[in-house]
Amino acid sequence: MEDHKIVQRNIALQREWYGEPLGDRVRRLVVAFDVSQAYLAEVLGISAPMLSQVMSGRRAKIGNPVVLARLIMLERKVLTPDVAGGSKEAIEAALEDVKAARPTVSRDNVPLASGPDDQDVLTALREATDGENLMAAAERLDDDFPATADLLRRAGKDPR
Repeated sequence: MEDHKIVQRNIALQREWYGEPLGDRVRRLVVAFDVSQAYLAEVLGISAPMLSQVMSGRRAKIGNPVVLARLIMLERKVLTPDVAGGSKEAIEAALEDVKAARPTVSRDNVPLASGPDDQDVLTALREATDGENLMAAAERLDDDFPATADLLRRAGKDPR
């Protein structure tokens, strides 16, 4: 199979397995935390060349479930008010927290230990806008970003 076809197949598999290409997810983290790709790889516990291969689609998956758990932890930390607000201290603390985390993975959970409690994230989203806007945003993101859409949908529901 040609390299281009392999990359396209791998990116399609990433969409199926992870909800979107891993390159998109990782690039958002690089921007949100204002770090290099190499440093993000260190935080995640993966080599920089391996992360580059996954991002470019030369590899389809992250083989180590702990690395995936850390990636999800970082994605959730981006949603905390201090990190989202650009606080350098909060960003550094979030990166160090994830780097030091030793999550365990089982079939029934993707650990998010040391990450913000879901309730804190949902509360922050509810404070940012009303439920109707959250539901509308979820609908718009559903096809391309199903995990984010689900989070917005949960935040958009009346908490009572």
